[in-house]
Amino acid sequence: MKKCDYSLDREKILAQAINPVATELRLLDAGDLISLLRLERYGSIADLVSSAAELYFHPGTVNFGSGGEYRLEWDGPPQIVLDLEIKPRGVSVYARLMLSDQMAGIEIDHITFQEPSPDPQENTAFLSRSLHEARFATTPMDMAG
Repeated sequence: MKKCDYSLDREKILAQAINPVATELRLLDAGDLISLLRLERYGSIADLVSSAAELYFHPGTVNFGSGGEYRLEWDGPPQIVLDLEIKPRGVSVYARLMLSDQMAGIEIDHITFQEPSPDPQENTAFLSRSLHEARFATTPMDMAG
């Protein structure tokens, strides 16, 4: 996606929203994820992403996209990139989730609003509201504590 003034704000909003999902995925063994990517076991990856997302979002909000990639070098930690489709009400976001040993990051490739406003700031605010509405009011972790 061509970066513009509001791209960074939207990526921050998305990163905050899916942080718990990324945290769940980082609990998986990196070697297992790399093997699934290498062997093109995309159905298995989709199941893992769905399982991580179902703890925090309504069904169908966060899905595995069309693929991913990995970097595995002798002199550094593994890095895994998963394509995600995030579809809260009224918005479709296609993004890449980057996972490494110490952190995760998100980069939006494409975003589409069903009824876009001519004002980009209104669209950004709508994205934030829509992601918030797609989350469960209480998560399993909230109930445990």
